[in-house]
Amino acid sequence: MIDPVAIQIGPLSIRWYALCIMTGLILAVYLAMKEAPRKKINPDDILDFILITFPLAIIGARLYYVAFDWFYYVKHPAEIIAIWQGGIAIYGGLITGAVVLLVFSYYHFIKPLDFLDIAAPGVMLAQAIGRWGNFINQEAYGKAVKSLNYLPDFIRKQMYIDGSYRTPTFLYESVWNLLGFAIIMVARRRKNFLKQGEITFFYLIWYGCGRFVIEGMRTDSLMFMGLRVSQWLSAILVLVGLVALIWRRRQKTIPYY
Repeated sequence: MIDPVAIQIGPLSIRWYALCIMTGLILAVYLAMKEAPRKKINPDDILDFILITFPLAIIGARLYYVAFDWFYYVKHPAEIIAIWQGGIAIYGGLITGAVVLLVFSYYHFIKPLDFLDIAAPGVMLAQAIGRWGNFINQEAYGKAVKSLNYLPDFIRKQMYIDGSYRTPTFLYESVWNLLGFAIIMVARRRKNFLKQGEITFFYLIWYGCGRFVIEGMRTDSLMFMGLRVSQWLSAILVLVGLVALIWRRRQKTIPYY
């Protein structure tokens, strides 16, 4: 089993979970800042946005998780702030980030869809990296299976939980997001191929489809009205993305990315 603590300096513990999140964040910011000039956005605005949004997104992700598991946390209120133990929901962070982005864009005279288009690839990459934090924490896994012989030894050992090998749903989602990231990076370099907003819409569809399927394999999901909460939201994302993409393709005056 991999020790969840990566670095120990006296009483200070730095966990792999945090390192995965920070690595993904740094890469996402770097990619967005490199792409910003193409959309006539000041790279410094990207940095300012992240400095404001990141702490708020962490809070939003935790509150989202706590809200859908309220009956547990109302009995254990001291654990509400224990994010180092895991238990932050990416959808909570994405929702918070989207709200802050709209407000930020308004006050900085930036078109929200342009901002989202340059941010989406980095977000998808960050999500792919962040799932490895779940792997080290031994969370976000699926049902018990007989073996995982198709995987490297270090993954098999870490996925041996409570006396059984577990479906590595973290890995499936990480690979799915990496593939989506690669598709976006290739597609956006093709001249007159994508219209404004279509990278964002592709992200909604791609991530939503993958998350809906993979979430159905998990055993630790938050539930709501017979389905996993994330499946409900994933379905909404896919629907919104498809409708927006079809509408966008029918518009003749929308500029290309």
